[in-house]
Amino acid sequence: MDARRLLGWGLLALCTACSGARQAVREPSGSGTGGSGVAAREQSMDSEDLASRRYVDHAMGFELIQPGGDWQLDQTDEQTPEGLTIPVVLRHPSSGAQVVLQVAPAVASPAQFAERLTVGLRSQPGFVTSEPEPLPMSDSAVGFYFSVGNNVRGRVVVRDGSAGHVFMMLATWPASAPDEVPQAVNALFESVRPLPVVPEQT
Repeated sequence: MDARRLLGWGLLALCTACSGARQAVREPSGSGTGGSGVAAREQSMDSEDLASRRYVDHAMGFELIQPGGDWQLDQTDEQTPEGLTIPVVLRHPSSGAQVVLQVAPAVASPAQFAERLTVGLRSQPGFVTSEPEPLPMSDSAVGFYFSVGNNVRGRVVVRDGSAGHVFMMLATWPASAPDEVPQAVNALFESVRPLPVVPEQT
């Protein structure tokens, strides 16, 4: 299996996400209500809220926590002949942000995937990327940021996945998006984990 062909699909998915990123105007949110009772209720609901937003894919061997608000998760289960699967796409309609999770055969390390993706992106017109750097989410996680002209920002994170797989996470958002959009993307990336291996019972 050719890692370059898999990376080609990764670049295709990333460029498709970039083309879908659009400028959007976000309506200002209403002012919050003060009071310690509100804070106490929010704190007590945290664990319930996280449980309700947990998404588990046993077939692909991962779990994630969906962002709150109006983020939407679409199951796609798209698969290429090379073995690359796109199980889910998350979208934020009000800002135009999008996150694509890809599961690839581990034909290269996360660092190698990230390095080749940066080289591939830099060959595309208008793309500028940072250098890949290690991330604390796992021993092998690597990530980098990129931009496309003045309008689109993005991030890529590659980490070890379930046995024999690598998780590639690709996100784009309009440069005009409020700060909470990239913050939600980062929290989503950090929540993606391979499912623990359950030992077989004898």
